[in-house]
Amino acid sequence: MAYQVTQSDLEAIALGGAFLGTGGGGDPYIGKLMARQAIAEHGPVTVIAADEVADDTLCVPVFMMGAPTVMLEKLPSGDEILKALAELETFLGKKAGALICVEAGGLNSTIPFMVAAATGLPLIDGDGMGRAFPELQMVTFTMHGIASSPMVVADDKGNSALMSTISNLWTERLARVVAVQMGGAALVAAFPMNGADMKKALLHGTMTTIRDIGNTILSERKASRHPGAALRAMTGGAHLFTGRVVDVQRATEGGFARGKLTLRGIDDFAGQEFLVHFQNEFLLAETATGAPICMTPDLICALDADMGLPVTTEQMRYGMTVEFSAIPADPQWHTPAGLELAGPKYFGYDHEFRPFTTGERA
Repeated sequence: MAYQVTQSDLEAIALGGAFLGTGGGGDPYIGKLMARQAIAEHGPVTVIAADEVADDTLCVPVFMMGAPTVMLEKLPSGDEILKALAELETFLGKKAGALICVEAGGLNSTIPFMVAAATGLPLIDGDGMGRAFPELQMVTFTMHGIASSPMVVADDKGNSALMSTISNLWTERLARVVAVQMGGAALVAAFPMNGADMKKALLHGTMTTIRDIGNTILSERKASRHPGAALRAMTGGAHLFTGRVVDVQRATEGGFARGKLTLRGIDDFAGQEFLVHFQNEFLLAETATGAPICMTPDLICALDADMGLPVTTEQMRYGMTVEFSAIPADPQWHTPAGLELAGPKYFGYDHEFRPFTTGERA
């Protein structure tokens, strides 16, 4: 069922996207400001269910690609993504009829609302990950045979590149190089698909889930409660640990923010030490001895232990206290095809994937 998103909804959407974004997807504050300005200028955005889209409608995901840390200093104007979409439409010889959110992540959950407001196009209630992943090919669209190209990558200087590739992995490799040359981050229109294919490949209902998670964060904070427990109850998640950051190793390499956190447990976890590895997103949580607690593609989500707000990888700093939760990924990610795309082995972690279950930690 279709509904309208106004400026007042964006706070919840940004928070929900940041939580499900597992530390990645870009700073939600930047995307929220971009979407708020566009809605103020053009009016509210209509979110529609996938089954409301005609089978022959051109559906296009729009998103940011690159290192989220770059976006803290290199703010997009919004013109880049509109240019990318327009050039993709020109190449295809067809106008888009609906937009898609490629991932549940802070900036990438709100950018599509900005584009939808500016173009008047509806935004489909769903995404291609149900979380955020660092590489472009790591979407359910790939599992369903939908090509990422033709795609257009655009930057803040007015440059754009139209790409056609032999596979989605090659799109990632080549577009990542372009994004690095564009300053470390770029705006993208890619994975053009018709409505029939979209309905098969999309993870349905995630935009509504993002909004509901954000509203839960807001309501729990208003009631002076930390939202962690309520969010875990909503998502079937479990409490991994709460700890204080005692070391942050982080570098922007090859268009990614890569690094490792070391946390010392507090409260019920006092006396324990934990490691969290990330590549834009949190991908692996371990004990100090290297025993895995939770791993990709399941979600490792972080909240500030004091304020109850989502924390992204670029916000992590020495002395911060953080509550980590684990949430099971969509079942598609637990299949051989899903694990090939985004399992621990792909990222070079020497662990066989083991799904997280709520019985492991409470």
